Amino acid sequence: MTEVLVYVDHVDGAVRKPTLELLALARRLGDPVALALGPGAQDTAVALAEHGVVRVLVTDAPEFADYLVVPKVDALQAAYERVSPAAVLMPSSGEGNEIAARLALRIGSGIVTDAIDVRPGDDGLVATQSAFAAAFTLTSRVTKGAPVITVKPNSAAAEAAPAAGAVEPLAVSFGESATGSRVTARTARESTGRPELTEAAIVVSGGRGLGDAVNFHVIEALADSLGAAVGASRAAVDAGWYPHSHQVGQTGKSVSPQLYIANGISGAIQHRAGMQTSKTIVAVNKDPDAPIFDLADFGVVGDLLQVVPQLTEEINARKG
Repeated sequence: MTEVLVYVDHVDGAVRKPTLELLALARRLGDPVALALGPGAQDTAVALAEHGVVRVLVTDAPEFADYLVVPKVDALQAAYERVSPAAVLMPSSGEGNEIAARLALRIGSGIVTDAIDVRPGDDGLVATQSAFAAAFTLTSRVTKGAPVITVKPNSAAAEAAPAAGAVEPLAVSFGESATGSRVTARTARESTGRPELTEAAIVVSGGRGLGDAVNFHVIEALADSLGAAVGASRAAVDAGWYPHSHQVGQTGKSVSPQLYIANGISGAIQHRAGMQTSKTIVAVNKDPDAPIFDLADFGVVGDLLQVVPQLTEEINARKG
């Protein structure tokens, strides 16, 4: 069976959810071979084997931590040359898309970014994407070389499928450009205890309808009752009500959760671009003509400062 190379996103050996989702897609296409880089790379083997990986290529070097993306591209190219895969799959993110683009250029292959599905086709792999602010769904196929594809989080369900997961060391030679951009400092992000926005299965977002930054506590309370991430519209972020790192939209982050709850968000195209691929959308807005209701699966016309606390109370009561 052909092999599919999967780039592993992990933190000190803990494999992140988007990678496990990628492996479910990779198993449709062939036998997954994983590449894990940096500290804790070998510790990923158990989780990867549980999700169908037949081989885990591991490598560590100071360059992966001390410099930007080029050392990772060098490693991915080395893995590609060793495996000769039918395709390369990566989690879609700012860094992931850059690594994928650089790899595709080096190996002379086509690239598809931000896919929401990948499947075998009659003439090669077919990737599904959302385009023009998710107003259209299109299918793409790479016609030259092994396709390099980045996939958005929450595009597939992670599924256990035990495999060998044999660990193999990978030798990497770094080119001159690998040390061109050095990381000079890092600042740890304060943990809220909530899921990462782009990976969360449920996202609760607040917008201009909150009226003031102090009212974001009702959004946070609902999110905590559901084990969800907190998002914000551009209007809320521009007003200084919530950090930019939580902005959902064309100039913020794209999310594709199982459930998206939009509170006090009008539904302008800029916001829709970042959340329209959500599986189920619930909107709360006091304006019955708000564009968000054209997109929502369920809608509540009312004052969110009254509706959302009641919803939170009911969820907590049912959990108790």
